[in-house]
Amino acid sequence: MKAVVMAGGFGTRIQPLTNSRPKPMLPIINKPMMEHTMMMLKDFGITEFIILLYFKPEIIQDYFKDGSDFGIQISYVVPDKDYGTAGAVKLAQNAIGDENFIIISGDLVTDFNFGELFDFHTKQKSKLSIGLTCVENPLAFGVVIANEDHVIEKFLEKPSWGEVFSDTINTGIYIIEPEILDYIPKEENFDFAKDLFPKLMENDVDLMAYNLKGYWRDVGNPQSYREVHEDILSAQVKVAMPGKKEKYPEGVLYSDSQSQIAKSVEILGTVVIGKNVTVKKNVKLKDVVIGDNVTIGESCKIRNSVFWENIDVQKGVVLDNSVICNHNFIGKNVTANAGLILAENCEIGELTRIEKDVTIWPDKKIEPASIITNNLILGNKYKNSIFEDGSVYGKSNIELSCEMATKLAEAFGAQLPVGSKVVAGRDHDKNSRMIKRAFLGGLVSSGIDILDMKDVPPSALRYTLANDASLIAGVHFKRCLLDTASSEITLFNEESMRIHSDSAKAVEKAFFTEKFRRVEFTRIGRIYDSEHHLECFNYQNSIIGHIDHKIVKQENFKVVFDLMHGVAGDVLTKIINKISIENIMLSSYYDEIKLANISALEDEAFSNVSKIVKCLEYDIGVIIYPNAQQLTLVTEEGVLLNKVESLYAVLELLNLDAMNEKKKVFLPTWAPDIRYFKNLIIHRGKYTDFTVEQLKEYDLIATVDGNFAFTEFAYTRDALYSCLKIMELLSTYKVNLSQLVSSLEEFYYKEFKVDCPQKLKGKMMRKFLKYAQNKKSCSRVGVKIWEDKNDWILMIPDQYSEHLNLYIQAIDIQHGEKLYKEYLDKIALWSQE
Repeated sequence: MKAVVMAGGFGTRIQPLTNSRPKPMLPIINKPMMEHTMMMLKDFGITEFIILLYFKPEIIQDYFKDGSDFGIQISYVVPDKDYGTAGAVKLAQNAIGDENFIIISGDLVTDFNFGELFDFHTKQKSKLSIGLTCVENPLAFGVVIANEDHVIEKFLEKPSWGEVFSDTINTGIYIIEPEILDYIPKEENFDFAKDLFPKLMENDVDLMAYNLKGYWRDVGNPQSYREVHEDILSAQVKVAMPGKKEKYPEGVLYSDSQSQIAKSVEILGTVVIGKNVTVKKNVKLKDVVIGDNVTIGESCKIRNSVFWENIDVQKGVVLDNSVICNHNFIGKNVTANAGLILAENCEIGELTRIEKDVTIWPDKKIEPASIITNNLILGNKYKNSIFEDGSVYGKSNIELSCEMATKLAEAFGAQLPVGSKVVAGRDHDKNSRMIKRAFLGGLVSSGIDILDMKDVPPSALRYTLANDASLIAGVHFKRCLLDTASSEITLFNEESMRIHSDSAKAVEKAFFTEKFRRVEFTRIGRIYDSEHHLECFNYQNSIIGHIDHKIVKQENFKVVFDLMHGVAGDVLTKIINKISIENIMLSSYYDEIKLANISALEDEAFSNVSKIVKCLEYDIGVIIYPNAQQLTLVTEEGVLLNKVESLYAVLELLNLDAMNEKKKVFLPTWAPDIRYFKNLIIHRGKYTDFTVEQLKEYDLIATVDGNFAFTEFAYTRDALYSCLKIMELLSTYKVNLSQLVSSLEEFYYKEFKVDCPQKLKGKMMRKFLKYAQNKKSCSRVGVKIWEDKNDWILMIPDQYSEHLNLYIQAIDIQHGEKLYKEYLDKIALWSQE
């Protein structure tokens, strides 16, 4: 008899344990789950195995190879798509040949006596025999009823409690005669329970049932993974324990001879330890499984837990009922209440407290002294701060769930007076709509009224907030441009600026401590639906009042817009029509599918606008990004301006406009400075925690990313006003974009991200500062070092992720690439010192 092992599932329900390996390869007592099953079948005389793969097949193939190391023979079948359980077995028909075979799942743990099932199948002269067992909760399985002759009479796959008619379920273990495969169609999705079994019963082929006795568990989720270890360690299932057995006063230890266990270690219950493990003094272990290459620091207390491989646990750690996957670091004095799942490649800072039943997904870095109360799913880092410059980012409906949004709103509302009014808006995305609704529920529960502007550009919302004295704060919800699976919540103060860091900390404190204010029912807030007509009408009229549209019309200015399916369509169309500028408007409607791929949407917009401007001889092309804050310019020749060219074109226009009186400009520290503007006073710095009073000093606030704020209208970035202001200035001074950038000599300017662990960022700052001592330098924001008059490098450690931001300016590409290589080598050298 041959064995067919089903090992192709995705393991969705048991994530994140299956993040980098298929479920059958999850370790059970330090061996892959499917290895235990295959070795049991080997003990019953089966030596030929056919393994059906699909998800991450290379991991199983690399481990078992041809099976010779295990004393068996293995062949593999890898379908090109999902054919269902029976359909996948059909693909193995040639390998199975003309003899009967057993089918078993690679993701279960059992100690059944398979010999009894073999004997039953032979005695009954069965064509297909199904192994049955009884379970307490049959909902996730196929429920079966068989008659006294062992023939199955009724079969129902995954019933509800209202449909359950038995606690006897299908274990997924079958013995099948080869002719049964002829009932399975080729290369079609075909399932055993849903398709094959009913078909056989219709064709009067008896399905024989045998009640297997012993332990059986489908390891389908993290809880069942923990429970199967509890059952093994408490001897409820027969599993061969690896290593040398050693008795302790209150327990037993199975360990490899290469491991080092301090004499003062206390062993309670059953403990299994793999190879190259170090357990230091005064450690207490109770019912624990530890894989290879693990270090447990002094005075740790660990019970009911499973450790995989390559894990470093510092001293004083307390863990209960935890699963710790590969390549993890747990700092000193970390405490995790029952139920922690720590996926691979994480770093838990010292003194962190993790509450009950928390799952931390892969590649998380948790800062010291954090308090973790919720699951940390995707993303790459968890901080003990949830704001990044006044905004909260997260995976839609995962990190930024309705629960998270409601709690954040309650924390925010607690900082505002009862009865005050907040303005809210969103983009078109359905996730933004969902999160906003949850957020508004939290606000009204804290006694806050809301003016709901629905789908609106952030610039229009911020204008409304700045010009309506009844509003005390604002919030906007949008889909992230670069990571379309994520959303962003941005909070604004009464000046329509992003909330300051002090305000963010107050909100965070209330969020983490759950010190909310839930008012009595008579003081619950109200939501006023504005449909944003009045507010947007005021915004539109204000733009029209600030722009000299007569001179734009006088010059017969013609423009091509691409709105990239964002929120600006309705507002901009009304403005342009009202001031009668000849235009072509592209992508002014919402398109969820195109917005899901922003880079492809960018390429399409760039191409379309360039072609139309050039062919129809229009004066300018403007691409406005979906949130109406960022823009890209196209010259009258159809040439797309890059970020630096766009910035310098706007600065040239402002320089012309400042001939009679100098104007002041604020740029970020990393903006290029190779060009001198006679009539402009340019300040550089970091654009955070500004007040309106500070911003009033400047005529223009800009970045190097197509964001402009002309303060004559507003102090916040606004692509709608900015593009019209640019058109006004071009008309006033009778110039075009090509002329403005033609005098701009080519130079080198680039931004780089260099990997750098969190723990080395301070060291990099120190090394840069030390190296800068004998050079012209500045450390106001990061460290900026001038190599000569025009060539410089600026290093700013990233606040949120593990890398350094490098900005390099040079006179030409040769100097720039040389500068980059020199400092890349220095960073590599400094990191090793």
